[in-house]
Formats: sequence, structure tokens, C-alpha cells
Amino acid sequence: MPELTYREAVRDALSTAMRQDDDVFIMGEDIAEMGGSMGVTAGMLDEFGKERVRNTPISEMALAGTAIGAAMQGMRPVAEIMYEDFLTLAAEQVVNQAAKLRYMSGGQLTVPVVFRTQGGAGWSPGAQHAQQLEAWFVHIPGLKVVFASTPEDVRGLLWSAIYDDNPVVFFEHRTLYPIKGNVPQEIEPIPLGRARVHREGEDVTVIATGRLVHESLKAAEEAEGEGISVEVVDPRTLQPLDEETLVSSVKKTNRAVVAHEAVTRMGFGSEVAAVLQYQAFDWLDAPIERVGAKFSPLPFAPVMEAFVVPHADDVLAAIKRTVGRS
Repeated sequence: MPELTYREAVRDALSTAMRQDDDVFIMGEDIAEMGGSMGVTAGMLDEFGKERVRNTPISEMALAGTAIGAAMQGMRPVAEIMYEDFLTLAAEQVVNQAAKLRYMSGGQLTVPVVFRTQGGAGWSPGAQHAQQLEAWFVHIPGLKVVFASTPEDVRGLLWSAIYDDNPVVFFEHRTLYPIKGNVPQEIEPIPLGRARVHREGEDVTVIATGRLVHESLKAAEEAEGEGISVEVVDPRTLQPLDEETLVSSVKKTNRAVVAHEAVTRMGFGSEVAAVLQYQAFDWLDAPIERVGAKFSPLPFAPVMEAFVVPHADDVLAAIKRTVGRS
């Protein structure tokens, strides 16, 4: 199996789809000559030309609206929103148009558009370029929401998102782009709505997204040294949510920790905790623990940023609380 970085895996999914299907194209701010702010689309202009690798003006609402219109006409656009924070500027089009048009047309229209975006802490970009806003969009009927944490998953899930006939908000984490992982020789689509068990365990289930998947795996290794067996599950698709896999894991371990980088209060983990409470209450031996960022804008100073967002030691502390070792 070849080894790719997370960045290369995204590029491979986009390039392979564009080679095989003329309806697929990409658009966004500085994605052509510059290759995007994170270099994900570097080199694609040379292969596919400016008609299919389209720079756009600095207007996220116009970018999103144009992509939606192209999708309604039968294309499969992938629109890059440079930073996740800027989804706020595109929200009217994403929430009120893309998410609603199939329903409002009685199924006569489909909107097969992907909104790719990245965010997250770990590189000190400040309060306006590193938010984690997935909870905003899982709340919207008509949208699918994906957050992949490994090269294999980001490639297979992006492929499936491109060929889904519904709008998909596709989150990536800035600090994951350099990580490497083995991927299948050929792209293997990963169905949206299917979680992945990264590590099996018996004592505690940790359900984590994005960067916190890797932090949770580190915490699980440390916990093993203290005699605690930890299962780590990545939902991968946040909407629709694979409730069956999450609940099944918690029924096995009888304890749960939910971890994400986004602010804890009202975060995606709140809904996961509610699902577990409703469906696995009789199996729980301890309160569900939640790990997330403090209720604060992200500071610019690295030491303060690190204080606000969670890390492996926060996950480990939550694991220990569930087994009465705090």
C-alpha cells in the first residue's frame, strides 16, 4: 500500500475524480497558482487548466452560490472555503439554499456540491482563523457533514462526498495535513455515515473527531500502561451519525468519553452524549465525560492557545475519571 500525507490524499481524491469525470471541478480563493492556503491543490492548475481549477474573488457567499448553481445544473463542484471561520460568510447560501433546494423542489433538484474547508488550533493563527464550527452545520437538515482524521479516510470519504447527490460540508484539520498513512492502491470509497473503530478496548470508549482522534490514541496508549483498556472510535461522518457503532461500543465498555477540539459547551459532543444517554443508559457504569475547548476565543499566543484547546492529557484525565482513578 502506498504512503500518502493527509494533504496528498485530499489532492489525490480531487485529481482522480477530475480525471475520470469532466463534471467535477474545483473552485476557491487562490487555489490555482498558489495551490490554496495550505497547498492542497498545488499542481492541479497545470494538469487541469483554469476552467476546472478556478480562482474566485474574495467573496465566500458568491463562491458558495456559484458552486450551488453549478451543482443544480448537473456539475459536481468542490468549493474550497479557505478557512472554516469563513463559512460564516457563506452560511446563507449553504444553509438556506444548498440544504433546502432538494426538499423545496420535491426532489426535482439535486445539489451535489462539496464545501471543503479547514481549521483548527495548533499553529497560533488567532481567533478568526482556527475555529471548529462543525456543531453549527450538523444542526441543519439537508446537509451532510464529514470530518476525516487520517489519509486513508480523507481520501475515501472525499470521493464519496463528491459523488453524493446532497450538499456536503467537508472539514479538514490544519495540523493533520503533514501526517502520513498507508492508503489502498486504488481509491476505495468510504460510505458516508459509517464510523471507524481505530483501537479496540474493554474498559472505556472514547469517541473523538479530527485532531482529537490522534490525541485520544495517545491517551489510550498511556492508559494501557496503567491497566485501562480503551476503545477509540471516530464517527468520521458527523451527519448522518453512525449511532449504532457508537452505542454498541459503549454497551461493551460501559463507559464513554466524547472528545473534540471545538468548544465543549453546546458542541457536537453534547449530541453524542445525548444519544448514548438515551440508547445505552442501562449499560453506563459512570457519567459520560466530555473533552473540548474552554469557552473562549482562541488566543494568538501559543502558550495560551495550548491552554484553551484539549490535548492527550485532558483525554487521559477524563478516561481516569470514568474508572474512578481521578
